[in-house]
Amino acid sequence: MLDAAPLLRDVFGFDAFRPGQAEIVQAVAAGENVLAIMPTGGGKSLCFQLPALLRDGVTVVISPLIALMRDQVRALQEAGVCAGALTSGNTPEETDAVWQALDRGELKLLYMAPERLAAGSVSGMLRRAGVGLIAVDEAHCVSQWGHDFRPDYLRIGSLRKTLNVPLAAFTATADAETRDEIVQKLFDGTPPRQFLHGFDRPNIHLAFAAKNGPRRQILEFAAARRGQSGIVYCGTRAKTETLARALAEDGHSTCHYHGGMEAEDRRIVETRFAREDGLIVVATVAFGMGIDKPDIRWVAHADLPKSIEAYYQEIGRAGRDGAPAETLTLFGADDIRLRRAQIDEGLAPPERRGADHGRLNALLGLAEALKCRRQTLLGYFGETADPCGNCDLCDTPPDVFDATIAVRKALSAILRTEEWFGAGHLIDILTGADTDKIRARCHDQLPTYGCGTEFDKRQWQAVFRQMMGHDLVRPDPARHGALRMTEAARPILRGEAEISLRRDTIRKAARRPAVKSLVSDEDAPLLSALKAKRRALAEAARVPAYVIFPDRTLIEMAETRPDTLDAMARIGGVGAKKLERYGALFLEVITGAAQALHPARRKLAGRAAGSVFDSLLAVQTDLARGPDGTEKPLSCSAALLAKVAQMHPQDETGLRRLLGERRADRFAAAFLDVLRAAG
Repeated sequence: MLDAAPLLRDVFGFDAFRPGQAEIVQAVAAGENVLAIMPTGGGKSLCFQLPALLRDGVTVVISPLIALMRDQVRALQEAGVCAGALTSGNTPEETDAVWQALDRGELKLLYMAPERLAAGSVSGMLRRAGVGLIAVDEAHCVSQWGHDFRPDYLRIGSLRKTLNVPLAAFTATADAETRDEIVQKLFDGTPPRQFLHGFDRPNIHLAFAAKNGPRRQILEFAAARRGQSGIVYCGTRAKTETLARALAEDGHSTCHYHGGMEAEDRRIVETRFAREDGLIVVATVAFGMGIDKPDIRWVAHADLPKSIEAYYQEIGRAGRDGAPAETLTLFGADDIRLRRAQIDEGLAPPERRGADHGRLNALLGLAEALKCRRQTLLGYFGETADPCGNCDLCDTPPDVFDATIAVRKALSAILRTEEWFGAGHLIDILTGADTDKIRARCHDQLPTYGCGTEFDKRQWQAVFRQMMGHDLVRPDPARHGALRMTEAARPILRGEAEISLRRDTIRKAARRPAVKSLVSDEDAPLLSALKAKRRALAEAARVPAYVIFPDRTLIEMAETRPDTLDAMARIGGVGAKKLERYGALFLEVITGAAQALHPARRKLAGRAAGSVFDSLLAVQTDLARGPDGTEKPLSCSAALLAKVAQMHPQDETGLRRLLGERRADRFAAAFLDVLRAAG
């Protein structure tokens, strides 16, 4: 058994390990392959830094952020450990010092980003340097199911096999699916020794609130914590700047941070945040991974995160010192639409998009929870817990009501419309709205039509949002977001189970203004799918998206839903060339199937000659074996039919010149009837 206690005390200054550290250190130091899931602030870095000092050779640490690497190298050097990093941010002197320490055989820890592994010479260099262990920090980045996928992490598995050394991987948040992919990609499917040391951060207070003047809500939250270091996460770059200005005007020391800033400006913010007390950084998720500031006292989300894993990573930046910390996450209908659109418009395969919707549903379930939030959160990661007493729902239990009848009405509307519609149309049915879509589909004849007048439209939206949060209904990407009932809903529909919902969020829903949207809730999922197709085509052609079709064209497609190329040709912005090039592709998104048309017919789409062509083709089919069906088969080519439709001869002489005598004898009279009827 390796004795790590003297190094723990003499080098790192700790008298004892934190819970779970000792057994991980022993396993890594003994050369076992290890996957460790530890809560943020649980001391992951020590679990590979200390074994590096116990083992022979160099430990290579693969880490995702330069700032994180520099902080850890600086701390190790201060503790008397020979450590270095090879990063693009190095000065020439720093890089020379690393190479010299390697040549002398003194370097114990070498940090590098996964992108450096793309250089073919790296594996040879590491072999010559005598690498004895690979440590992977933020290992969830290897997984496409994780929230910070970094493709170059996929090279680490082959590096492990090339060097034939043990590997230890660490992360703070990884559900079972992500853990499986880490094992597959880093350990070639051979299970390492796994340590799952809990996800709970009991010192962090959890709170969610429905958006009701979000800027005011964030300003009030920050004002109550004036002088404390905090992070505000926003969904867009523009919002980081406007909210940072608002906080500064309210007297806070504030700066903003996003990926569109110059690298030097980002470094200034990172340095300020590490050194200044009481600074608030308003940022996109580009800020934070690897931030090792122990005294961040609060984290607020001005917009809903994209998954429950992302949420837990981001709030985990608060309270790393173990002292009390607080969080607030705002959410609303606009957030849900944005996150759904980001998933649907992405280029990920369908199974991954489905998983991402599931992760978002889990986060919505946390937002709409009726009991202790920590129980709900830890339950997602497979852990059980008693009520925590440190969340808003434990502080003030929510006002709930028996919503069984309302939910049953909503589920009935879904089933009676055969699960083909989104919340917008379903709410119109429940409230008895008089719309063209309802009349066209005779949905005003359904038993559920007008049965839900106890709630208005916005209150029903809150009901449907909570139903999604409870995983009673899910959007079906194959049906452009139409709601489909889950197995969990069936007992409620059959009267075998009851359900409670939050009354407070429904009451607030009635007071909040409607969220502006380009299209109705009903058409939004299809618009997202059309934008995804446009994005894929634009990226392939390396042109801006609007060059394919502008937004207004896609909006008209989503609202009118053309089902043929002829109908597509009537959409504004779809000219002949674009119809020929893109029409069938977008039609397939709308209808779910390609329309098989001969190229000659496709060129006539949207023109009067197109319908003439179809009529000529029908007549020809009827007469293919003559009037009595006994003659030798005869037909005209599609190109010839297109020529007749376009030239539109009005007498038999002109038609015979086009068809030739044999075909004219068979078809001329009938074709002339078609041409004359068409004018």
